[in-house]
Amino acid sequence: MALPTVHEVDLFRCFCPVFFHIQMLWELVLLGEPLVVMAPSPSESSETVLALVSCISPLKYCSDFRPYFTIHDSEFKEYTTRTQAPPSVILGVTNPFFAKTLQHWPHIIRIGDIKLPGEVPKQVKVKKLKNLKTLDSKPGVYTSYKPYLNKDEEIVKQLQKGVQQKRPTEAQSVILRRYFLELTESFIIPLERYVASLMPLQKCISPWKSPPQLRQFSQDDFMKTLEKAGPQLTSGLKGDWIGLYRHFLKSPNFDGWFRSRQKEMTQKLEALHLEALCNENLVFWSQKHTEVETVDLVLKLKNKLLQADREHLPVKTDTLKKLETHINDIILTLPDDLQDILLKTGTT
Repeated sequence: MALPTVHEVDLFRCFCPVFFHIQMLWELVLLGEPLVVMAPSPSESSETVLALVSCISPLKYCSDFRPYFTIHDSEFKEYTTRTQAPPSVILGVTNPFFAKTLQHWPHIIRIGDIKLPGEVPKQVKVKKLKNLKTLDSKPGVYTSYKPYLNKDEEIVKQLQKGVQQKRPTEAQSVILRRYFLELTESFIIPLERYVASLMPLQKCISPWKSPPQLRQFSQDDFMKTLEKAGPQLTSGLKGDWIGLYRHFLKSPNFDGWFRSRQKEMTQKLEALHLEALCNENLVFWSQKHTEVETVDLVLKLKNKLLQADREHLPVKTDTLKKLETHINDIILTLPDDLQDILLKTGTT
């Protein structure tokens, strides 16, 4: 049995008032769309915002989110102005004043009191924004957004059946979390696979040259991979996956995810370059080069060690020790005065 961690919100309890639209909400969060949650209390607004942010896990939500936003927040004017489009942020609010001031936001979720469901929730249609007049408006999702993917009726039936059979809300949340996880993984795996292909081959890494650069991300090249290696390999959902990817590639969530992957792969290249250096006979190299070139090599190798420590490069401890031995062996081939200086020298 999967138990929630201390930090996990009760997903089903939070989404129960709007669970007919969970897939659309997943898309909105995935794409970093501006979202407002209007709730009766701070705890309910906070839990719902946190549930939304967590629904695209293991993908990290990279935009801002405010579980409980008030008129006293410093961004109040920025978020309520109608002179510019709302930013990519999820707001949780309770003040009735926001029903008017945030009415121009494109996607609004109105929830009533969150209670443990004792009966099957009635299907709530997606409502037009103009129908949201006050915070007393009926619970539902107010938006003109049209989902890219066809609705998954199976998860709705599964959750409805759970309510009828009085399945514990914790168990319902486990089902819902697994559903979101599988949906997100189906979406992100093709991207992971394509980005991995941007990594230079190990044979391209030379100890005597700077580590090679990652190849550029090409949207067109990525789209071409989807025909044979797209989400259809792991998900039975139909719909406009291509459109969803195109929209996602412009979102803060893609930017944050790709920057993270870039950093990981660049660090991997640095680590492989370090290993390549360790596998060379550096003392033999130094004997064939000038004193100036040898000192320059020692300083570069010391910089490499500092970089490995500073950036937590994925390098084995044995590799670092081996490089330290190489450095000391090279230093011992130099004149005494240079040895003293280099042994004391860290790097700048």
